Formats: sequence, C-alpha cells, structure tokens
Amino acid sequence: MTPGLVWFKSSYSGNTGGDCVEVAYDWHKSSHSEAEDAACVEVAACPHAVHVRDSKVTDGPTFAVRPGAWGVFVESYAKAAG
Repeated sequence: MTPGLVWFKSSYSGNTGGDCVEVAYDWHKSSHSEAEDAACVEVAACPHAVHVRDSKVTDGPTFAVRPGAWGVFVESYAKAAG
C-alpha cells in the first residue's frame, strides 16, 4: 500500500461488508508551508477536483476546487510572490 494515502469508504457501500468500494487521496504538503508547521496546507489532486486541508487537522474539514481554478490560484500566487 502506498504511504500517505487516506482511504474513504464510498457512500454507495452497504453496511454488511458485501459490496464495498473505497477511494484514496494522496495528500502532499505544500512547499510553501513553514518548517515549524505553523501554516501548513496539503492538497490531493484527483482528475476532477483538487482537495485542500490543514495538515494539522487531517481528520478535519476539507474543500475541493476544480483543477482549472486551482491552476489559476497557484499561478496568481506565484506572480504575487514574485
């Protein structure tokens, strides 16, 4: 199994353990996160979405954006950071 993957049971899976499907996100810490872990962001890219979370709260809330929107965000950030 690949380290760093976080598995989620599909909402279409039943409770009896028969037809179960799980999917995984491969989270990556941002290269702009601070070394002392004060401001850390992790992303997991999937074909139709980029998922974002706080690396200190791995079981906490996440949000997702479309890949095109993520690309615009990253490009804008790079330009602003100069």
